[in-house]
Amino acid sequence: MIELSESELREIAGYAADCAGRALSIFEQSLPADTRPRDAIEAAYAFAGGGRRTAALRQSAWAAFRAAGEATSPAAADAARAASHAAGAAYLHPLADAHQVKHVLGAAAHAARAEELVTGEDPRVGAGTLEWARHHAPSAVTAVLGRLPAAPPGGGRVGEFIRDLDAALRA
Repeated sequence: MIELSESELREIAGYAADCAGRALSIFEQSLPADTRPRDAIEAAYAFAGGGRRTAALRQSAWAAFRAAGEATSPAAADAARAASHAAGAAYLHPLADAHQVKHVLGAAAHAARAEELVTGEDPRVGAGTLEWARHHAPSAVTAVLGRLPAAPPGGGRVGEFIRDLDAALRA
């Protein structure tokens, strides 16, 4: 078990919502009537701003995850996954498990992948999004990452982004 305060969870959720928000328009251009990813990001912001961890917050994360499965493009799917990770960040577990790094950095990594895909897989775009995420990470992100093992292997391009961002934030 690791130490994990509610204020740290709130900072991480706000950060995840900021990261996911960067890619939200990619999903909304694809499925403009589907509000599930936006709702998840708004729920994450509400928690970050002092709201309670409720069943509705968790449900918004799952709804955005389902929206990813219904997306009309891989980029839109990753944008919805970023939103799902944002709402899910409030439920980070205080376990000293490398898998938890995905919960801290998943929104940033999926947003970077969405932006990379929408530009025809330009790696500079994904790298730019990760650089933005590194510069905007609040102290709670780096503090909690410091209590966790390094990001695990696997996960394709998104996993690579998680490991890159994790290493950069620990440096």
